Amino acid sequence: MKPMAATSKIAPLGISGNGRYLVDQKKQPFFWLGDTLWHLHRSFAPSDARAIMEIRRDQGFSVVLVMLIGYEPDLMPNINGDYPWLDSDPAKPNEKYFEHVDAMVRIACELDLIQVLGVYHKTQDRFYDPDRARESARWIANRYRDVPQIIWSMYPEARNQYVPIVRALAEGLAEGDGGAHWITVHPDPSPQSSSFLHQESWLPINMLQTWDEIEQVYPMTAADYAFTPVKPAIMAEGGYEGVEFGRSMTALNIRRQAYWTYLAGGHLVYGHDENWRKPDKWQEWIRAPGASHLSVFRSIITSLKQWWSIIPNQSIIAKGVGSGVELNAAGHSAAADWALVYLSGHAIVSVRMDRVKASEVVTATWIDPRNGERRQIGTFQYADVKEFTAPDGWEDALLLIEGA
Repeated sequence: MKPMAATSKIAPLGISGNGRYLVDQKKQPFFWLGDTLWHLHRSFAPSDARAIMEIRRDQGFSVVLVMLIGYEPDLMPNINGDYPWLDSDPAKPNEKYFEHVDAMVRIACELDLIQVLGVYHKTQDRFYDPDRARESARWIANRYRDVPQIIWSMYPEARNQYVPIVRALAEGLAEGDGGAHWITVHPDPSPQSSSFLHQESWLPINMLQTWDEIEQVYPMTAADYAFTPVKPAIMAEGGYEGVEFGRSMTALNIRRQAYWTYLAGGHLVYGHDENWRKPDKWQEWIRAPGASHLSVFRSIITSLKQWWSIIPNQSIIAKGVGSGVELNAAGHSAAADWALVYLSGHAIVSVRMDRVKASEVVTATWIDPRNGERRQIGTFQYADVKEFTAPDGWEDALLLIEGA
């Protein structure tokens, strides 16, 4: 691959001083909205890959998660019929396969999308030992060492028996690119990377996976938020939109995952079930309702003053927190000049208005998570506990409380 021009700082992201949120190369807060496009670098012609990524960029997505090799127990060829390795050996990369990857990596960079690139999946353990893992990771990282907007990832199980191969992969990646890019771990299956690797000095952020157990999104994200030392938490794989193993994952559930994640202090990744089952049918799933609603999600959240300073605080809800898939969640800004309450259904909640700093009164506004529509409710005494009922006809609702 002809090297790309290196930037002054290759790593696309940094971490805020308090360890809670992500910043870009200009030290500005970065809104992480990811999509699991596992087959992107393998199963598409460059023209289709560009179209997919352009749509996601225009929808407000900032990150794509991609498997470089795959996740199937048996090696699979790319769209050109090329396999990633020669002789089924991770230490013998196939140049033709990676020339296709090169094209995809370039397109993502041109579109200003961060790529989380998976270099290993535990389903392929029979091909690896620590030495082969390290050598394979070193070669891949060296090939893309000067490419901006890359974050490395790996997909072991969250068990101690995987620690040796994880560390070997991390060592190989760092040797290959000189430590230019972040290295992350996305456990498959759940729970969190924090459950067995939190203290690793090379792990800058934690990733977690709930899959279709979406009721675990808030508690698992909140648990990562509470860990020390503090590290940003990425809800990297929840329920996929569509029908996933017989369970319907609606646009409502996609919105629930988004607001639960944000109000627990985390960062979100989306996925559509058919992006990995039927990648060739991408024109049928790329504009699914849940993905479009995440554009609204981003717009709503980033309209909040210092949205990145969110502090989870369920005590804002005096009554009606709910549970499971009907959990209602709340948080406020670090300055406490606003509070946001998410009602996951047509719920009734009592809200402590004094959680927002104000002199005498506060204002309340309904926001429809489906389209961003706002309805002014009125002003209330600062010390009140006020009951609110979600508007009729809304599947879910946001309640924004602000100091007047």
